[in-house]
Amino acid sequence: MTSVFSFGSSDVPEGQTGLDKQVLGGKGANLAEMARIGLPVPPGFTIATQECLAYLEGGRSSFDRIRDAVASALGQIERATGKAFGDASDPLLVSVRSGARVSMPGMMDTILNLGLNNATVAGLSQSSGDERFALDSYRRFIQMYASVVLEIEHALFEDALDRIKEDRGVAEDVDLQADDLRELIQTFQGLVLAHHGSPFPQDVQEQLWSAIEAVFRSWDSPRAKVYRRLNDIPADWGTAVNVQAMVFGNLGDTSATGVAFTRNPATGDRAYYGEWLANAQGEDVVAGIRTPQYLTKAAREAAGARLPSMQEAMPQAYGELAEVFELLERHYRDMQDIEFTVERGKLYLLQTRSGKRTAKAALKIAVDMVEEGLIDRTAALRRLDPASLDQLLHPSLDPDAERVVLGKGLPASPGAASGGVVFDAETAARRAELGEKVILVRHETSPDDIHGMHVAQGILTARGGMTSHAAVVARGMGRPCVAGTSTLKIDPVARVAEVGGQRLEEGAFITIDGSTGEVFLGELPTILPELSGDFATVMAWADQHRRLKIRTNAETPVDCAMARRFGAEGVGLCRTEHMFFDENRILAMRQMILADSEEERRTALDKLLPEQRADFRQIFEIMEGLPVTIRLLDPPLHEFLPHTDSEFAELSRAMGIGVERVRHRATELAEANPMLGHRGCRLGVVYPEIYEMQARAIFEAALAVTAEAGKAVFPEIMIPLVGMPRELETLKDALHKVAEIVFTEQGRRIGFSVGTMIELPRAALVADEIAVSGEFFSFGTNDLTQTTLGISRDDAARFLGAYVDKGIIAKDPFVSLDIDGVGRLIEMASRKGRETRPDLKLGICGEHGGDPASIAFCEEIGLDYVSASPFRVPIARLAAAQAALTAA
Repeated sequence: MTSVFSFGSSDVPEGQTGLDKQVLGGKGANLAEMARIGLPVPPGFTIATQECLAYLEGGRSSFDRIRDAVASALGQIERATGKAFGDASDPLLVSVRSGARVSMPGMMDTILNLGLNNATVAGLSQSSGDERFALDSYRRFIQMYASVVLEIEHALFEDALDRIKEDRGVAEDVDLQADDLRELIQTFQGLVLAHHGSPFPQDVQEQLWSAIEAVFRSWDSPRAKVYRRLNDIPADWGTAVNVQAMVFGNLGDTSATGVAFTRNPATGDRAYYGEWLANAQGEDVVAGIRTPQYLTKAAREAAGARLPSMQEAMPQAYGELAEVFELLERHYRDMQDIEFTVERGKLYLLQTRSGKRTAKAALKIAVDMVEEGLIDRTAALRRLDPASLDQLLHPSLDPDAERVVLGKGLPASPGAASGGVVFDAETAARRAELGEKVILVRHETSPDDIHGMHVAQGILTARGGMTSHAAVVARGMGRPCVAGTSTLKIDPVARVAEVGGQRLEEGAFITIDGSTGEVFLGELPTILPELSGDFATVMAWADQHRRLKIRTNAETPVDCAMARRFGAEGVGLCRTEHMFFDENRILAMRQMILADSEEERRTALDKLLPEQRADFRQIFEIMEGLPVTIRLLDPPLHEFLPHTDSEFAELSRAMGIGVERVRHRATELAEANPMLGHRGCRLGVVYPEIYEMQARAIFEAALAVTAEAGKAVFPEIMIPLVGMPRELETLKDALHKVAEIVFTEQGRRIGFSVGTMIELPRAALVADEIAVSGEFFSFGTNDLTQTTLGISRDDAARFLGAYVDKGIIAKDPFVSLDIDGVGRLIEMASRKGRETRPDLKLGICGEHGGDPASIAFCEEIGLDYVSASPFRVPIARLAAAQAALTAA
């Protein structure tokens, strides 16, 4: 089977069109499709993704099987263009680009102008009639090739370029003359010799194969691995290589290059959105090397920009481009991200793909396209990324807050963020790991900054435009970004910046607003988002299609109210231990733990009873009419005791007992492995009075709410860490005895249920026996993952990244459910439990309850609900709808 596929020429072999992205990658498939429907695409060929995997396994020897096919495909380009590769009089030049099956902006490598050497540059000068253009293309090629293929530090060439511009007294690359560029080429070739140990390669065939190798190699680059891990892209997909005849946007003022979207990727508005540069090549726009101009007159006027838009400067080419926008959007039924070049007035298309967009834009585009009749509701739901909704659910800047504006750049990715200034990705990652909020401040970002961008609250750059690397990646990540802040001056060595006359040392707090492009001094207050309009429309569509119920993990009134506002249909996990750490309660809790007898413990617990009752009452009132699953005390008791000498002394004084007694009790309770120690139901078995107090608080609160507020209350009491059927049976009997006492005291009754959290493999194995007593199962997937894999969630970050990179596991099992292991246990426990109790209610309440892939599995095996943190409830609603559509 062939692995090399041609496009864009009249002699494309039969059967080499219509292939999918798995084979051709996204870029290759779309180039072939655009050529097929008659758009002006420069001819080229694609080397299939499978060859990337073959190279990564076998090295250059894998090239032997495709050399003839590449030579044949290259010949087709030569015939289509009338030029010859390596011809000293009229050379064919090509670009070599990556192309994974999904868009990975800036993650892998591109080389332009390949085929130039000391001989062909003269031929290009003669055939084009423009010596400066030829020399400019050559210096660009040397710089790209040296960086990507020879892996020489990119900054060395940038420094040389800056020096010659400074010597000549010019600000822009385009102001350098032919003699300047000739000197720069010599400088660049000297850098290659000095840092690579051999001259810049003159053999164009060696250039081509080395470039192909570099693109394949870039699939496994550190930045690509990070991006794949963050976006759940499998390592075994590989990347295709696209080799395409060059067209030149740097052939003078009648030539240009640009990036455009058929709709606004930040807001979703139906307006063309993009940037262009005259006399430039594509990397100048996307890499932020030059700040580009606006595509449309309306955008230029709205921004108050002086330089003309493409619509004004090149009306004919712009008109052709606008027609292409409409055609491609109708053809692909989605907003498109397009790269184009104009060579001496003629328009060429270099790429189209479904454009990266913010969550706000994604919702608007989906709703608008349904209304326009381009897609139906199910298609709209399927294409939305549930995880991206997180962007919409967090606060934005309070419009009434006092603010000191430091500067303004381009509103590259919406949302507001505050943090301490950091100047490199490594510092961002280090400080974020310590729990600090940071804003990554750079001249411009590069693909190597991906790990810092991921952990930063937001990104601020001095250079670059709305389609720069910073803007595109930030939008995809949902990070606020302000780009092209021209008044921002950065000294990365001194680790200081200046903007608006304000000196900002590393760590100084600033706030950025990616919706307006403004930069503010200090940390500004925020307000909650409005969840109406397109968001409400999409959520309503999702609710019509999903089967799974969506609950929340919450134990405070604030979290419960927020979750209900986000559409939660009950509480799936109320962790009662969080209620005891309040400073007004912790002393009574510690008195209970330090007690020497059951009587002393009950006396301390009596002090906690009113507090627990008040907690549950508030939650029942907020969640009126919805089920509330309350997990009784789970962690080991030593977690509530102090740890330092000063804390021991303080507790000793408060309780009026000797400090040694406090210290002795803490030592007595210490465990070698607390996660598998005296916790969960084991506490209830040994100290039944603890669970009895909590049960009384639940029943009394529920009765009070039904009596005084007339609200329906549905408490579900969950016994944690059950592994033996007798544990649940014993504790359920005790809870029912408390219920009878309270119901008798008050002369009224309410319904309730008792179930368990399945978080041990043994519980899954004997689920049929546990279901005799258990009226519901809630799978605690956090601990079930730990106990099944034998991996501590707290320590796993040290090595799980390497496991993903090496292909041992596909994803972090604490982020997305381990289907083959933990998932099989859940499936088995569900089946066995319902064999005993057909009406057994089943759900999950670990962090996986907000993960779309895990939700899809829950739909597949027929669980009743998933429970997620409040901010992930809308994510779960959409993911559950997508899972139901897939299963249908």
